[in-house]
Amino acid sequence: MINNSSGFTLVEFVVATFILMIGMLGMLQGINLAMEKSVATSLRNEAVALVDERMMTKRSKAFVNISTSGASAPTVSVSRYFRGLFKNYSVQEIVNLTTPNSKEIILNVSWKYKNKRSTHSVSSIVSSTPQ
Repeated sequence: MINNSSGFTLVEFVVATFILMIGMLGMLQGINLAMEKSVATSLRNEAVALVDERMMTKRSKAFVNISTSGASAPTVSVSRYFRGLFKNYSVQEIVNLTTPNSKEIILNVSWKYKNKRSTHSVSSIVSSTPQ
């Protein structure tokens, strides 16, 4: 009688396949999480760029041309091109008169990703030069 025990049994093959499958699923989940965080970061970077453009536009105006709005400023929807599609951002511009010679500009931008709302705010003080 010849005992040929070189090779895998069916049980060893199933266990090895199961371990390999668990490892592959873990790796795929890691890739999925990395891509999700990458998209979230890119959306935030786009929001920061949007609010930076708006702030530079506001600050480039003459002091008298910056109209005060108070806390009840309307929210404007802005569509930006992002990774092959358009993403909507909500922008609120608030201008408060802090002193007779200075105004505070507050810009709030918000967006939604995976049913989670995120916001970013920027503020700046603009002053007039006394004459």
